[in-house]
Amino acid sequence: MANSGLHDDQINTTLEDVLLDAPAPSISVAIDPVALVTSECITVTSAMRKNARWAQSSVSAILGGGGSGYGSSGLDTPVSGSHSPALTRRGGVGELSAEVGLAGRWGLRGKKGKSIQDNPLMAAFAKLRGDLQVCKDITQFDTPSLLHPFLQVIRSSSTSGPITSLALIAITKFFSYNLISRESPRLSLAMQLLSSAITHCRFEASDSAQDEVVLLRILKLMEMMISGPGGELLGDESVCEMMETGLSMCCQMRLSEMLRRSAEMGMVTMCQVIFERLKHLELEANVAGGDLEEDNKEGMESVKMDPSDMGENAATAAGAERSSGSLDEKGSERPTIAPAGVDGSVTSGDEEPKPYSLPSIRELLRVLVELLDPHDKSHTDTKRVMAMRIIDVAFEVAGPSIAKHPSLADLARDNLCKYLFQLVRSDTMSILQESLRVTTTLLATTRGVLKLQQELFLSYVVACLHPQVEIPLEPGISPELYSGVPQAPKLVKKAPANSGSGRSTPVPVGERRKLGMEGGSRRPDAREAMVECVGALSRIPSFMVELYVNYDCAVDRSDLCEDVVGLLSRSAFPDSATWSTTNVPPLCLDALLGYVNFIYERLGHEPITEGYPSPQKLQEQRELKQVIIKGISKFNADPKKGIVFLAQQGIIDGVDDAPSIARFLKGTTRVDKKALGEFLSKKQNDQILKEFMDTFDFHEKRTDEALREILETFRLPGESQLIERIITQFSEKYCSFESSLKVIADVDSTFILTYAIIMLNTDQHNPNMKNSNRMKYEDFARNLRGVNGGKDFAPEYLQSIYDTIKHNEIILPDEHDNKHGFDYAWRELLHKTATAGELIICNTNIYDAQMFAATWKPVVATLSYVFMSATDDAVFARVITGFDQCAKIAFKYGLTEALDYIVHCLSIISTLATENPPSTELNTEIQVNGNSVMVSELAVKFGREFKAQLGTVVLFRVITGNEVVLCNGWDKIVRIWLNLFVNSLIPPFFSPSQSGLDIPPIPLQNPSVVIDRNQSSRDSGLFSTLSSYLSSYASDEPPEPSDEELSSTLCTVDCVNACFLGDVFANIIEMEASVLGPLIDALLRQVPDLDSEESNVVVVKPDSMPSSPVNGNGVVKKGPVYDPALVYVLEFTTCLVLRDAETTVMHGKALATILTGVIRNAGRVHPLIVSRTVYYLFSLLESSHEHSFLNAPVVLHSVTALEKQVLDKSAIPVVKGLMKCVKASTSLKSEIINSPDLWVLLRALLHNKDAVADVFSVLDLITSETLTNVTADNYVAVVSLLNEFAAEAGVGAIHEQKNDQTGRRVKAPKKSTDYPEAAIVARGTTSVSRIYNLTTRVPGLITQSHLEKNEAWTTYWLPIFQSLSTQCTNPCREIRNQALTYLRQSLLSPALTSDDHHEWTAIFGDVLFPLIGRLLKPEVFQGDPRGMSDTRVQAATLLCKIFLHYLVLLSEWEGMLDLWLKILDIMDRLMNSGQGNHLEEAVPESLKNILLVMSADGYLVRPDSDGNEKNKELWDQTWKRLERFLPDLKMELFPPEPERPKEPEPKLTAEPVAQTEDPAPAPPPAPAPVVEEETPAAETTPLVGNMADID
Repeated sequence: MANSGLHDDQINTTLEDVLLDAPAPSISVAIDPVALVTSECITVTSAMRKNARWAQSSVSAILGGGGSGYGSSGLDTPVSGSHSPALTRRGGVGELSAEVGLAGRWGLRGKKGKSIQDNPLMAAFAKLRGDLQVCKDITQFDTPSLLHPFLQVIRSSSTSGPITSLALIAITKFFSYNLISRESPRLSLAMQLLSSAITHCRFEASDSAQDEVVLLRILKLMEMMISGPGGELLGDESVCEMMETGLSMCCQMRLSEMLRRSAEMGMVTMCQVIFERLKHLELEANVAGGDLEEDNKEGMESVKMDPSDMGENAATAAGAERSSGSLDEKGSERPTIAPAGVDGSVTSGDEEPKPYSLPSIRELLRVLVELLDPHDKSHTDTKRVMAMRIIDVAFEVAGPSIAKHPSLADLARDNLCKYLFQLVRSDTMSILQESLRVTTTLLATTRGVLKLQQELFLSYVVACLHPQVEIPLEPGISPELYSGVPQAPKLVKKAPANSGSGRSTPVPVGERRKLGMEGGSRRPDAREAMVECVGALSRIPSFMVELYVNYDCAVDRSDLCEDVVGLLSRSAFPDSATWSTTNVPPLCLDALLGYVNFIYERLGHEPITEGYPSPQKLQEQRELKQVIIKGISKFNADPKKGIVFLAQQGIIDGVDDAPSIARFLKGTTRVDKKALGEFLSKKQNDQILKEFMDTFDFHEKRTDEALREILETFRLPGESQLIERIITQFSEKYCSFESSLKVIADVDSTFILTYAIIMLNTDQHNPNMKNSNRMKYEDFARNLRGVNGGKDFAPEYLQSIYDTIKHNEIILPDEHDNKHGFDYAWRELLHKTATAGELIICNTNIYDAQMFAATWKPVVATLSYVFMSATDDAVFARVITGFDQCAKIAFKYGLTEALDYIVHCLSIISTLATENPPSTELNTEIQVNGNSVMVSELAVKFGREFKAQLGTVVLFRVITGNEVVLCNGWDKIVRIWLNLFVNSLIPPFFSPSQSGLDIPPIPLQNPSVVIDRNQSSRDSGLFSTLSSYLSSYASDEPPEPSDEELSSTLCTVDCVNACFLGDVFANIIEMEASVLGPLIDALLRQVPDLDSEESNVVVVKPDSMPSSPVNGNGVVKKGPVYDPALVYVLEFTTCLVLRDAETTVMHGKALATILTGVIRNAGRVHPLIVSRTVYYLFSLLESSHEHSFLNAPVVLHSVTALEKQVLDKSAIPVVKGLMKCVKASTSLKSEIINSPDLWVLLRALLHNKDAVADVFSVLDLITSETLTNVTADNYVAVVSLLNEFAAEAGVGAIHEQKNDQTGRRVKAPKKSTDYPEAAIVARGTTSVSRIYNLTTRVPGLITQSHLEKNEAWTTYWLPIFQSLSTQCTNPCREIRNQALTYLRQSLLSPALTSDDHHEWTAIFGDVLFPLIGRLLKPEVFQGDPRGMSDTRVQAATLLCKIFLHYLVLLSEWEGMLDLWLKILDIMDRLMNSGQGNHLEEAVPESLKNILLVMSADGYLVRPDSDGNEKNKELWDQTWKRLERFLPDLKMELFPPEPERPKEPEPKLTAEPVAQTEDPAPAPPPAPAPVVEEETPAAETTPLVGNMADID
């Protein structure tokens, strides 16, 4: 064996090479190759000898080595491996020499019985065997010589099918066993000879089955040759012949189906190899620096193919005798195609043919394309299907390469697309399916050069498939969900007008649909095939982007991207299966989701901008397109308005700019042709018509051609006058070209000829006219005699015009009802291709934002509808993924409207966003093992709806992380939150404390029933259940929830937990202030318009907050109801707005408006809502007081204006809010404390038991900083309010008197705070202390005031004294004593008096005298009988002490005497009050002190001492008054003096009060603590003895 000498390592290496390097495993032969060839020679010759023709062959034919035939012919026997000089081809048979006689050729014997010369076929085998005897390596043997005898057998018409088959088997073995390899000598020539032989194979016909076996072997050998190692050595003509042979087998219908199918499969394989070579040729040309197209330009037309398809069997003769079969039929049935300039012979030599290249590839594609011509009746649908399958493979393999070569791209761009787009209209499913498949492959691989072709195809498909019917209403599915699905594509145009321009009958639309110029209804299976085609294209990642960029953003192109998305969206609805198939909706949904997925996958890609137009430019073009469409629409309705609009938009230069208007009307395709014709023909538009004509080029065009060109742009009007105006302008334009004047004399001649052409056109194509009556050429020429400048037109000129008009009507392309219409439209398309440019392949994501913005609505609407109607889990999963991806895309590109619509649809699905949710009045709380759940109508209904639960989960999955993009969608989200919150399904989530709100949680409605399952009976019998129901009915309580209702509620709870709402709220808190606006607006929109006049009582929900169910005939109180949802909204909004300063600035005004509106309409909402609203408003005021949208006086006034009842219920929040503001910045605090409304408000809340402590805290905070907080504006209010707090402490007397009754007497009792009134007393003592502290503020206030000094003194000093004096009569002993102490200290203040005025003397008449007067009242005394006596003593002592303290100043006052007498009257009253011994002892002693001091200072002296009348009056009046109640006092103090010499005596005088110009006030004492012990009774020791005490 040949390989027996290989070592193991060599074998391993060979195997490795085979596995890794070889494209396909090679087959090695186990016997000697030379012996194999010899054996094949013997096999063939043996079969030949068994045939009658070669039965008498000579011995040499058996032994080999060459017979006498060679010698007799004079031919040298070629040596082994040498070139055979006798190898020629003649007439397709291939004889060795023409000199061989007929008798020798057939092996006949002579008369003498001698052997005649052997047949050359046999001799050739003998010669080969002889040559092989000396051959050592078959791979070095000359390949043509090796194949020569076998090729002769194949080409010989005298051989039978089996013999030819044996020869083919032998050659196949040579290639299979690598006996012929890439390194074989003269392989290229051998391949050409082999190709020629098998494509011109001839053999005697026998059994048809045997004959087809021969053809099948030829087919397989051709496939092996092209696919084998020598395939690239074949020349263009050889490849063409082989492809021609293969196509002939495919096309000959008399061959069996099996053979034709095999031939088709073989052609597919060979075409794969051939078109794969195109890519390698490109690489070779690029390496060599050449141009494949230019290099093959000259040889492009050198090869031609014309496959036999006339139905003749290749193995059977046409005649009845079946003499021979052939693949090389001559004559009309099968013309022979040979290289140009070659007669069919192949000569031997060293010149090798050029390997096949672009010419043969182009010719193969051309032939395949021509087989598709739908108007060629010789081609059957079977052939077209076959051709399309092969073409499909070609483009699958080398589509992009085909597009790079103009010679191939032109075929695809023109005939291939033209035929395919017409075949797509076929109702034959096999044709339709294959044409759609090829179109899909064509557009997928070469769409870069098929821009307008792709638009035409997709426009047709959309027009056919888009169902223009309304979406049927489905129960349970809201129409809102699919409102975004288009009902019709944008490309749908109005039907063309039916009259005018020579046509009097409507154009049959059905005919136009067949021609591929109209969409129409298709069969269901056809629709499914078309949908599959669109789906396949949409699976190209960049396909939809390319549609958007190349068409939607192009001014003159259709909105294909939007239309395709709209088609997929509408067809994804289940009802589309009624006019298509059940497969169409899922196919469209899959394509739609794939479109979304591609955009989603590109989100993370780096944007690629190089080589692409900018998105901004495309957006501008798209906007311009919309403007132009609108303008043209206006023009079609009213040209004048359309022109004005276009001028306003800058599309044309002006309404009077004729050139601009003409250029625009000529350049757009959307103008209605009829409207355009009527507009141009009007007299006032003559200049526009002239400019319109100037846009045409009529150079070297006949009159009818020029006329056809203009009449294809608009319709001629019906009136002759208007037609004449147009023809006149046309004639002038046409005659402006010199080429026109060569055949036409002048403008008038052109006018007449043009009119004649229009008349001829009408005559020839009027369907109502009989053919016999139509105008003949002679009639046409006769009518035009002598009108060409007095001469006749050239006959051939008129004949050309007549023939053209007769066979091709001048009519608008839209109205053609024959093949010319499509041909014209196609020519126009090809003409526009040059200017349209190539399609931009968009492998980038820079346009995704704009594209998705234009197409999201139908996508989301479809997902919503499918979600509601689907039942399959896989569909749910895909739709959920689609929603999620759409949301992420919208978030990435900031498409707020898209995300809002997604949220809108999902919220409808969830059923939770309803404005009128179920009532919560029957909510029942179930408690189990310490856990509770609220069973409500909403929770039960929602828990039963699986789709609603799934939709809710998807909704919040979509929202989470995308909150910043959401806008109007917040309305739905807020409604869901509210409905969940009021049914106790979610907590508030937001924390008020984070925003500084000190307020309790929002109260919810109390459950109607609370059921503890732990205590309920386990008896579940019927009787127990019935009795439970009856008992609940009797008590007006709702029955206990069933297990199913409880289970549904738990499902709702689980669903809500699965939504992870806490994450959403956490993200909201972190959102920037600039993006919080939509959420805050949505929240505030939930607040009803309280200012409207329509509703008197706000009932946001039918819920109230009853303390217990209404039983029997109980009366239901009417009035505002409590709505926790409203509180939720206000509190959440407040928390958001108060989050930080920036948020407050941006959104505080909106919140302030709502809050003030609620307070303004407090009578129409529940008091609990009002109370919390007030607190929110004060909290907002604290943070926003520096801004103009909210100011303290307005807020305070609005709160003060609340009704008393409402204000009482709102007391605690009001005071807490005030405290926040008072603790705020100095400016706000100053603004508040100087507002009168604050003090009105505090006074109004003073008697509120719950809020009084907080009210006092506010007051204490204000008065703790006297210097800054107490001003002239609030001074009186502060003193008054402190006085009221002190007065409230009178309740402490109860505790004190109770202690007195129990007889507890201790000298220093400990302070007790365990009695109920202790806090009130403590506030009272603090208030008294604060009043006294204000004395330090009075001098400053007087100085700052603009009042007169006397008036200022009264304004600021008197309130303090009056308040303290008032508290000196307080029933509470502790308050009285403290007040007396502070009153004494206040009255002794150095700042009290003044030399400039005597207003300070009012301390007696307005303070001390009234004080004692009140103390003398019985009702005051009864307030504290035990302690009031001591108070009277202290008051009397205080009066005397103050009088002595200011005695010096009083002595200078005119009212001194009256004051002194008043004091004596007071003392008289005190003495005679009858309230114990204390006064009777204390008053005389105090008077003694005063009298002694006055006497010592010279104020009270005997009349005879100095003779002063004033003193005399004082003396007289004093003793006159004293004698009434102390008659012995004068004698005691001033007895008559004996006469004796005067001696100096020590003089005791009262020290005058030091007065300074600006006295510094004494430092105020620290706030006095609560007095713990009773003030002892006044001592009877005279005060005069210690003047220091007085000071």
